[in-house]
Amino acid sequence: MVMLDTNIILRYLLNDDERMASEAERVIKNTSVQVTIEIFAEVIYVLKGVYHIDRTEIKQCLFEFLSEVTTPEPEVLKLGIETYAEQNLDFPDCILYAYHKIKGYEVKTFDKKLNRLLGE
Repeated sequence: MVMLDTNIILRYLLNDDERMASEAERVIKNTSVQVTIEIFAEVIYVLKGVYHIDRTEIKQCLFEFLSEVTTPEPEVLKLGIETYAEQNLDFPDCILYAYHKIKGYEVKTFDKKLNRLLGE
C-alpha cells in the first residue's frame, strides 16, 4: 500500500506539469494507493484557495478520483465532499457533519453554521 501526498494528487488532477502528472498517473493506476481524509482536506484547500475551482467541480473531480484509490472511512469522506459542494462550510466542518450523520457521533462546536446543519 502506498500513501499519496497532496502534491501527487494535485499533479494528477490538474495535469499542470506533464512529467509529474505522468508519474502520478503511473503510481495511481498501477499501485494500490491510499489517501487519508487529512490529505483530501489539503487537496480541497489548494483546489479552492489557490486554483479557485468551484465547489461543485471539486466534488465531481474528487468523486471520480475516489474510484481509483482507497481511503479510510469512504462513506464519511463522500458525504463530507458532497456537503462541502452544497454548503458554505469549510471542509473539516463538513467532515464533522458527515461523522455525525453516518457514525452518529456527537459534535460540539461554537460554529453557528455547523450547528444549524447538525440540527437539521
